[in-house]
Amino acid sequence: MLNQMMRTIFGLIFRAVLLVAGLIFMASLVVAGMLLLAVWLVQALWARLTGQPVRPWTFQVNRQAMWNRFYRAPGAGRPAQRDDSNVIDVEPKDVKLRDD
Repeated sequence: MLNQMMRTIFGLIFRAVLLVAGLIFMASLVVAGMLLLAVWLVQALWARLTGQPVRPWTFQVNRQAMWNRFYRAPGAGRPAQRDDSNVIDVEPKDVKLRDD
């Protein structure tokens, strides 16, 4: 009987702690959003007062640079440096790739 009552009390306390933690987390997100909104509104007000256009906060993405990074032609850029210091009984040769 005592064991069942302790489990019930512990379960209620655990749920209450989780609820409070969730509410604190949600409140912190709301406060962060309100601060961000306040900063943007002050910036927009300053832009209006000084006669400048109000610009939204955006992320600039250069898609061409990302495309070039992953799909550049083979052989572009500097060739890889070889480290022949640990080769013992092999004569290193340069390998030429065929141009198709």
